[in-house]
Amino acid sequence: MSTTLPRRLHAEELQKARWRKSSYSGGANDCVEIADLGAYAAVRDSKDLELSPVILSRSALDDLLGHYTDGETCVG
Repeated sequence: MSTTLPRRLHAEELQKARWRKSSYSGGANDCVEIADLGAYAAVRDSKDLELSPVILSRSALDDLLGHYTDGETCVG
């Protein structure tokens, strides 16, 4: 695990980001969206786009998604 702090993202990077929804989301706009930011990924609530997105390293996002694709659940 790296101890190097990530660089701070600039607002224009988030404004220009290409957000995508899961193909599993319904028409009710009740899911999260993800944007690829290179070494990072941004995750936001599709119901409230004014909220700040959560920024994760790609490895942290992979770990998080791996828990769900492997059938595990996160509690706690």
